[in-house]
Amino acid sequence: MEIVQELQLETTEKNSSKDRTSVFHQHQLKKQTMLKRYRKWFCVSVYIIFLLAGQSAAVLLGRLYFDKGGNSKWMSTFVQSAGFPVLLPLLFYFSSSSPQSKSNNNNKDSFKNTKPKVSSLILLYIGFGLLLTGDNLMYSYGLLYLPVSTYSLLCATQLAFNALFSYFLNSQKFTAFIFNSIVLLTISASLLAINSDSSESSGIPRGKYIIGFLCTVFASAVFSLYLSLMQLSFDKVIKRKTFSSILGMQIYPSFVATSGCVVGLFASGEWKTLHNEMQSYQKGSVSYVMTLVWIAVTWQVFSIGMIGLILEVSSLFSNLISTLSLPIVPVLAVFFFHDKFSGVKAVALLLAIWGFISYIYQHYLDDQKAKADKSDDAVEASKGEVEVC
Repeated sequence: MEIVQELQLETTEKNSSKDRTSVFHQHQLKKQTMLKRYRKWFCVSVYIIFLLAGQSAAVLLGRLYFDKGGNSKWMSTFVQSAGFPVLLPLLFYFSSSSPQSKSNNNNKDSFKNTKPKVSSLILLYIGFGLLLTGDNLMYSYGLLYLPVSTYSLLCATQLAFNALFSYFLNSQKFTAFIFNSIVLLTISASLLAINSDSSESSGIPRGKYIIGFLCTVFASAVFSLYLSLMQLSFDKVIKRKTFSSILGMQIYPSFVATSGCVVGLFASGEWKTLHNEMQSYQKGSVSYVMTLVWIAVTWQVFSIGMIGLILEVSSLFSNLISTLSLPIVPVLAVFFFHDKFSGVKAVALLLAIWGFISYIYQHYLDDQKAKADKSDDAVEASKGEVEVC
């Protein structure tokens, strides 16, 4: 009888020990999950700040360049990608401290298996660089021929285009809120297209206004395609979530795009006018150079934020955060460039903000659903562990 009691006591102690171990593991797993989540959203917050600050400053400085005497479309395109050398020290630092040099042999083997081919990366960088060159050139035309407020509001169409490309390339699901966002942003852009007062109030000829409008819309479409293809490349080709991969995806295509701009600058003959342009710049030659330098730097800050959000979340989310500059840039343009903010622009801005909030709410619903699914999986896993014990 005593032997039976001792066996029962040992069994109880073993089960109790297993339960304590299971609870400890669950607590550790929950703690690690929370730390990963906090780290992720800290990175996302930093990338959001980079994107918004870089984009707002770059657009305003680009408008300043044209307003004070700058007229070279290829120079404006050139500085959008030419700032990549400021990122080279970061690339060398993060490449030298990559996970490959700190992991064990098993992790090294796994890392090598997921490392993309050099030939694939070269083709990827060249393709993205050429796409970026054409896109930046169209944006330069838009910024030259449009007021900042109109230009910024037209860029809202990026979200609609990106939703379409994400559906086909990134398996993005369409919902009623996303569809509502697309419709509202399309109407917002259409209001600007038929607003004849925009070109007259800014002193821009009707023909040039139409060219600027079309170039900005096409540039938004190409940029949206660029974002979706970049997300697809991270998922299918690069397969690594490191800061060095973000820097590489920014630096190497920017080098290709800058080279293409140099060719365009000399082929178009605009290089001959740069000296006179600098001398006749209203704020002086030093201000001319510094304006171009800071345009180049701020576009790189924007690009790091943009690519970081693509890697951490999605291309559609990155584009969504980019639309946050819509209410920022036009307001700043009123103070810095004395742009007129007409009633039609106000309605277009409200529709754009409404479309933005609509998509934000959809992202909130998706996030809540993901949390609920993870919670259900954790409950089922804990039940399974108790049954095994």
